[in-house]
Amino acid sequence: MRIKQIIDNLPPDRRTQLGEVVRFGIVGVTATLLQYGIYWLLIQLMSDDLPAARQHFWSSAAMTVGYVVSFVFNFFASTRFTFRVKANAKKGAGFLFSHVVNYLLQMLTLNLFLWLGVPKALAPIPMFCICVPVNFLLVRFFLKR
Repeated sequence: MRIKQIIDNLPPDRRTQLGEVVRFGIVGVTATLLQYGIYWLLIQLMSDDLPAARQHFWSSAAMTVGYVVSFVFNFFASTRFTFRVKANAKKGAGFLFSHVVNYLLQMLTLNLFLWLGVPKALAPIPMFCICVPVNFLLVRFFLKR
């Protein structure tokens, strides 16, 4: 059976949910690449002979800069493209809250992986594997209610 036939046989609400997941994936991958790209560029400027505590601090700062830029992109892409809802103050506040939670989770997991000895260029990968699914659930909850 072809994928189109499978999708056409889904009930309308399931098709809508599937579309959201696919669009979230597109926006999420783009936002994640944007965030990681900024992080990677900024850590290239960091000296490798800094003490571990300073490397963790500057890695967190680099991730924060990437997160802020990614956040702005993500809000507009999520409201207009992923969930196709109108942006308003209530949705913006919910989106901001979900991203504050996500940001704190990212900082916690990034620094955990750095502390465990994962190289700073690779530490965001397991961090994203944990944080992206959590973020989807939070964003969907706040933008769809």
